[in-house]
Amino acid sequence: MNNDNSYKIKSTLEIQFKNSNLCDISYNSFLPEFNIQKSKRSTISLQKEEKSLVFMIESNDITAFRASINEIISFGRTIDGVLKIIEKS
Repeated sequence: MNNDNSYKIKSTLEIQFKNSNLCDISYNSFLPEFNIQKSKRSTISLQKEEKSLVFMIESNDITAFRASINEIISFGRTIDGVLKIIEKS
């Protein structure tokens, strides 16, 4: 897609945790993946709060925005899966 769009897409996504320890573990798990620049068309910023992770997305086009959202959703699904395994143990 053309990067010279006359618009930008901005969104904020928040993942809330039951406690700050789970938030810290999730944050530290995501950092290695997060520090790799994957696209010049979309950027993701991450802010850790006491019991939540806040992702700020800014994209130049809808395809790049969707890819960024999918990356965050995949991360969330992985964390959810790990937490379910831990609960069963």
